[in-house]
Amino acid sequence: MRIQPVILAGGTGTRLWPLSRELYPKQLLCLTGEHTLLQTTLIRVSLLPDVLPPVIVVGEEHRFLTKTQVEALHLFPEYQLLLEPLGKDTAPAVCGAALHARQEQKQEDILLLVLPADHLIVRPDDFILAVAKAHEQAAQGKLTTFGIVPDRPETGYGYIRRAGDGSVLSFVEKPNLATAQRYLAEGGWLWNSGMFAFPNEKLLAEFQVHAPEILRCMEKAVQGGKADGVFFRFDAEAMQLSPAKSIDYAIMEKTACAAAVEADFGWSDIGSWSALHEVAEKDAQGNVVSGDVLLEDVENCLIRSEDTLVAAVGLRDILVVETADAVLVAPLDRAQDIKKIVNKLKQQQRTEFRTHRTVYRPWGSYTTLEIQERFQIKRITVVPGAQLSLQMHHHRYEHWIVVSGTAKVETGEEEFLLCENESTYIPLGTQHRLTNPGVIPLELIEIQIGSYLGEDDIVRFDDAYGRGK
Repeated sequence: MRIQPVILAGGTGTRLWPLSRELYPKQLLCLTGEHTLLQTTLIRVSLLPDVLPPVIVVGEEHRFLTKTQVEALHLFPEYQLLLEPLGKDTAPAVCGAALHARQEQKQEDILLLVLPADHLIVRPDDFILAVAKAHEQAAQGKLTTFGIVPDRPETGYGYIRRAGDGSVLSFVEKPNLATAQRYLAEGGWLWNSGMFAFPNEKLLAEFQVHAPEILRCMEKAVQGGKADGVFFRFDAEAMQLSPAKSIDYAIMEKTACAAAVEADFGWSDIGSWSALHEVAEKDAQGNVVSGDVLLEDVENCLIRSEDTLVAAVGLRDILVVETADAVLVAPLDRAQDIKKIVNKLKQQQRTEFRTHRTVYRPWGSYTTLEIQERFQIKRITVVPGAQLSLQMHHHRYEHWIVVSGTAKVETGEEEFLLCENESTYIPLGTQHRLTNPGVIPLELIEIQIGSYLGEDDIVRFDDAYGRGK
């Protein structure tokens, strides 16, 4: 039974704000090393024997960043991104991936290995052994979850009660502290990791029994879906009608075929800053430090600088995270309450919950350097060979100044090249396009002036990346 990895990469990880944002979620961040959490998940997958090209389920807005990170590894000549038009929790995502695997592989003996993209596993060799055990369970027709051996009475995870033969006796929601302490004392309880190994056809049969409406909707979403290179878009109308349920609730808590593999491979879901503090490398005073940071008499803190110097004196058990547009300060044991701040940002319709000052696009990125009522200054980076869409604006004029590289500019009926320290002006209402024809990144400063400077004031006439008008 060949392994079909399915990486679930649709979350936003708001509990890691201000580093994690809606358009730059946790799985795309480097939190514990040189690779992002998504990349480390893919590296682990590449070590498995007899593994098929990975399938990654991702939201439409994150597709280009995800594609860039997959291809930067140079591990998989083939892979596919299944694009969700909207979030419907994990059951529709897993069901859609199973149906897509059946359609693509045209064979029944596939082991669907479902892995969240944003988890940390310290010991990949032990992970491979756990997958081998799950493979054995799957050969017996079991729907297998990976249960993590607990090392403390954790109240932030759900629990699994496992019988001696590996079958699941019960799933329980996150307990209070007294209940978690009892579970640890009793033994036989495991943390619910959210990782699974499913015989593909058995899983779809269980969807037919326990979640037929999800199966019906996702069959239509796959049948009506469209392939576009490495992308496969589920049909939006069909998926909109699907119930939103987790795979635990829709299938695992109802099936008579649930089994659990006892897994002990240094796992963390890094669900909060305090969880990252627990697993990250610390200095002699118990501090986790990243970026340009100076400390004096600081103990057991997590301090991270992304953009500027952070200096701290006399702190104990404190969290400090600095980005270009936000600073978070909180006791480490209140890290879970950050979601309350994110909710307030959403209610106030502030942009800081959704995006950083640097925003990534399929052609490169732009960084907002300053924004005022009637003008905005951006630094734009276009990677070699890439181009922006052919577009126009109703409410703003633009001035472009090349800092380095070469720009090919189309404006109205004109087409010309700009080199370093040269500039041009784009009148309001004029069709224009920017291309980097060179072999080094194009860097330019864009000054926008007008009555409205929002990103939705873009009318696209042609786009190489399939983005709508």
